[in-house]
Amino acid sequence: MEKTETLKDGTIIKLRALKLEDLDKMMKFYRSLPLEDRKYLKFDVTNRKVVAKRLQRIETGDDIRVVALYKNEIIASGALELSGEYWSRHMGEIRVIISHAFQHKGLGTILIRELYFIAIQKKIETIVALMMRPQIAAQHIFTKLGFHEKVLLPDHVKDIEGTSQDLIIMTCNVNNLMKELDHEFRESDWQRCR
Repeated sequence: MEKTETLKDGTIIKLRALKLEDLDKMMKFYRSLPLEDRKYLKFDVTNRKVVAKRLQRIETGDDIRVVALYKNEIIASGALELSGEYWSRHMGEIRVIISHAFQHKGLGTILIRELYFIAIQKKIETIVALMMRPQIAAQHIFTKLGFHEKVLLPDHVKDIEGTSQDLIIMTCNVNNLMKELDHEFRESDWQRCR
């Protein structure tokens, strides 16, 4: 998969699958993120060994990762993680992180759309998104796309600074997500390709 997309402001970016040989580019991307954007991430993305181990999951098929590039630099990453467990084989966890300079331009919705198409191919029925309570913007985006808060676990996780945070688990039926994505693109003020 490789394609170009146009963001709300007219910027043209490239989308493609993440490759194992992208480790250096991923490290540059992750290390460029301000602390505020890394504060609530599930993994320490500044640790090269942690990122390399996560990328190895691509080869096993446990992770499907899509990146957005601008001038051959990674500016955003999206992941659909499959558990591999029999009882949750119908579910996938979605995660998206976008460079600060490219936020609020529709890139998150574009990445979620691409991950949705992959979820359909993988016969995923339910997409799960996990986030900490302070991630208001993420909650807003996922709510807008048809996700609903299923569970709130008070003080269940710790952020990068070691502060306890509530964990919010949101889910969306894949069919409902398609309806919301269709609406989002139809109502948007910029053209899309599908």
